[in-house]
Amino acid sequence: MASTVWPEYGQAAFIRSGQSQVHAGPNQHAAPIASVAKVMTAYLVLRDHPLRPGEDGPSITLTDADVADTDRRRGQHESVVSVAAGERLTELQALQALLLPSANNIAAVLARWDGGSSGRFVFRMNATARSLGMTHTRYTDPSGYDDATVSTAVDQVRVVNRAMRLPVFASIVATPSATLPVAGTVHNTDTLLGHDGFVGVKTGSDAAAGGCFAFRAIRRIDGKRRAITGVVLGQPGQDQIAAGLVAAAAMVDRLAGHRAMGALPPRTRPAVPNLKAP
Repeated sequence: MASTVWPEYGQAAFIRSGQSQVHAGPNQHAAPIASVAKVMTAYLVLRDHPLRPGEDGPSITLTDADVADTDRRRGQHESVVSVAAGERLTELQALQALLLPSANNIAAVLARWDGGSSGRFVFRMNATARSLGMTHTRYTDPSGYDDATVSTAVDQVRVVNRAMRLPVFASIVATPSATLPVAGTVHNTDTLLGHDGFVGVKTGSDAAAGGCFAFRAIRRIDGKRRAITGVVLGQPGQDQIAAGLVAAAAMVDRLAGHRAMGALPPRTRPAVPNLKAP
């Protein structure tokens, strides 16, 4: 793979539809991945509690402890959605909160709901990573807020590609916004949706991880529609979310044989760029 495909900084990898080989850029090493970790969280939840398109799934009742946890996380500037004791979120709504506005508090809710405790859920995240051949990955929390949650771009491509086989996961990450009972309308941090073939998947950013973006784009290559599923990690910039999006867009353009994008579409400015782990 020509070196010009890859971002100048950080690390990246991709796989094309119809191929089994993950193409790896230079500088692959275990590094913080911020909220890209939520792909594994959603994948595990949907594997344990499958949803068919159009289904909402069982309800999860939020507690006083969940409200207190949300307040604590908000106090340390984590990405959260507002919740209330007694609020009932369907599985679908909880996954929307997890994957669109990147709610760390709902990652914790889902981990306890699915695994019985956060610790047991994280254990299963790591077991699943091993089963997928993600040999340089270690999850320490379900949200990616913990900088000890590390992986490589190659490893993350493996779980992203697997998660996108689940129609409900693919549908959620392709959704620009959703409405939750207490939080109201929440918006997808992936503002490339609907531009240049992008159909998902998940942003991530914090000081340790830089700008991260797991993505899928459908582009015409050699006369055929191809899906490019990829991950960029460690992108530098004052606006880290935008840095990850720009790097992915340029990479897809190069793979499709087009001129690399120099800027994002007009609606790509994230609303809250400084929250950790969106």
